[in-house]
Amino acid sequence: MKSPLSTSALPARRRFALSAAAVFAALAGYAQATAAATSEARTVPPFAADGAATAARPAETETAVLAGGCFWGVQGVFQHVKGVTNAVSGYAGGDRKDASYDAVSTGATGHAEAVQVTFDPRQVSYARILQIFFSVAHDPTQLNRQGPDHGPQYRSAIFPSNPRQQAVAQAYIAQLDKARVWPAPIVTKIEAGKAFFPAEDYHQDFLVRNPRYPYIVYNDLPKIEDLKRLFPAEYRPEPVLVMAGRKAG
Repeated sequence: MKSPLSTSALPARRRFALSAAAVFAALAGYAQATAAATSEARTVPPFAADGAATAARPAETETAVLAGGCFWGVQGVFQHVKGVTNAVSGYAGGDRKDASYDAVSTGATGHAEAVQVTFDPRQVSYARILQIFFSVAHDPTQLNRQGPDHGPQYRSAIFPSNPRQQAVAQAYIAQLDKARVWPAPIVTKIEAGKAFFPAEDYHQDFLVRNPRYPYIVYNDLPKIEDLKRLFPAEYRPEPVLVMAGRKAG
């Protein structure tokens, strides 16, 4: 398997010196990074109408497409959620012809780095998926950025796949804004009618395959710890993997 750590396609802000010293420094700072990220994570209130939404949903596989900064971390979070059967990194918001990492990284394609989450709604509801998204996967008050990444390709966005998902997302954001869960307003966009395009293979399962990559250590591993701490009933230790499923299929 070709490691993406050697590719020059990654933007400069994600490229770190891969010397032993850099890796050890990253690992040494993991506790501090975890503490900082944990202090920002919070369990937001569940969707008030989740019971009604659950009763109305079909008992079949459902997909949610979410964007919240670098897709490595968002994918990693949902790979550890019970009821999720797949979580694929990709692009949403733009055209098929621009759905490549080099193009999207320019910030001029309309795409956001996104994750398509496939889940069993009998085990985890769409509203719970959104609760985890807002609680630990990203900060929904950051406009066109997340952590060290800047640009519209790192925006907070929800791409509903049907009118019910759109209604739930709109109502939930209104509920959270009214509750003033964050000191700043939510800037998450709801972008309906947008297609999702899977990212290149070297982006899939990136967190799982590269747990010592400094970007992952500082920005994304703390999210997994927050999921485990804040959502113990939904957390599963063994992640569901994209590439393993492709090999098996």
